[in-house]
Amino acid sequence: MSETPTSGKPSAGRVAGAWAKEIAIVVVGALIASTLLRLFVAQMFVIPSGSMENTLQIRDRVMVQKVAGWSRGDIVVFRDTQGWLADPAEETDPVRKALIFIGLAPDESSNHLIKRVIGLPGDHVKCCDAQGRITVNGQPLDESGYLFSENGETVAPSDFPFDVIVPKDRIWVMGDHRNNSQDSRCHLSEGTGGIAAFVPTANVVGSAVAVVYPFDRWRTLPRPSTFDQVPAASGPAPDTPVITGPIPNC
Repeated sequence: MSETPTSGKPSAGRVAGAWAKEIAIVVVGALIASTLLRLFVAQMFVIPSGSMENTLQIRDRVMVQKVAGWSRGDIVVFRDTQGWLADPAEETDPVRKALIFIGLAPDESSNHLIKRVIGLPGDHVKCCDAQGRITVNGQPLDESGYLFSENGETVAPSDFPFDVIVPKDRIWVMGDHRNNSQDSRCHLSEGTGGIAAFVPTANVVGSAVAVVYPFDRWRTLPRPSTFDQVPAASGPAPDTPVITGPIPNC
């Protein structure tokens, strides 16, 4: 009795199963790659306030890089562990939290802040000189290119004086919309010796390199050239802040 020969072609079910397996592998691989990129390379954040206007507008989405480092003049995102935010809000939607974690949604939680780095550890940051400019290690800054302006009027670098030396492992940050920014100046009375005014370098997530949305606002965010003229600090960074003169009252 002869046997019926079997076909060499796989069944439709086996083909569909193989395709489903391949698609699953591609999707999982893409999610892993996206997560690694968010954790170690770049992450997108949403601007929550007007403290960086006109450079950044409320609801702008900015790309923050975590690879190349950052320096004076860069715009950085940092975690708020100093208590600058009175009532920080964490993302509670588990689906959105998952999308943020794998890098498919921007982080809109309010436990992160974004400001411009003005002083590094050991820097002497002072306001202001005879021309009303902030100085860093004695070098005046030309901030006209990024300070908030409206109807042809540019805000002052600061409405009140301050004189500080940044302690080690900390930075001094300020918003570009100086009269609408609760930045380092506004926290000099907080923490032991005013330490809460200085952001720990360990809290810095990375530097903002571009506005990616809305599309009509797409632009890169280069470091202003005025910071190229700032000399290195004259000595090692102190263990604690050095604050001279009256404490500003924002």
